[in-house]
Amino acid sequence: MTKQERVTFVINTLKELYPTIPVPLDHKDPYTLLIAVLLSAQCTDVRVNQITPLLFAKADNPYDMVKMTVEEIKEIIRPCGLSPMKSKGIHGLSQILIEKHNGIVPQSFEALEELPAVGHKTASVVMSQAFGVPAFPVDTHIHRLMYKWNLSNGKSVAQTEKDAKRIFPEEIWNDLHLQIIWYGREYSPARGWSLEKDVITRTIGRKTALDGYKK
Repeated sequence: MTKQERVTFVINTLKELYPTIPVPLDHKDPYTLLIAVLLSAQCTDVRVNQITPLLFAKADNPYDMVKMTVEEIKEIIRPCGLSPMKSKGIHGLSQILIEKHNGIVPQSFEALEELPAVGHKTASVVMSQAFGVPAFPVDTHIHRLMYKWNLSNGKSVAQTEKDAKRIFPEEIWNDLHLQIIWYGREYSPARGWSLEKDVITRTIGRKTALDGYKK
């Protein structure tokens, strides 16, 4: 297969498997999505979805969030891990949203990435899922699978994002990044991987990934 044929195969297979695409993190608006994405760093989406209702019952907007202390936020989000850093980030970004943006989550990568504890990936998820702006947030699943499928060299997340944006059409980025995440979880997990189930890797996988499996 040529590279273009492999890309087309990935797109078509994922479209077939995920004609409708669930959004992994529960939220009701850009602010609650931003907080959920921030909490998801080094934490499972399932755990985040268990914790956010407790947090949002007390504060689901920046004005109520800044009324809480960093310590109170930390207590609620503790099960998500990295709670000292995340609680400071949540409180700090809520304060900045009020002071600089009238309490509204800004619709630009630059403004989002200026907020405490918000990196490029978090900004990309918010731009993509809250505002529908084409973005390709790369998580561990995408980074791993793009290498496994021989579509990126695996050197860095930034390189994987660059490669994904180059080879996939912009109009499907927002759907595709979610489809790859769901595929990674269901068919090509890092642990307990079965090549029989993983049709994409079986068909277009990097030789070293396939050889490694056979051993």
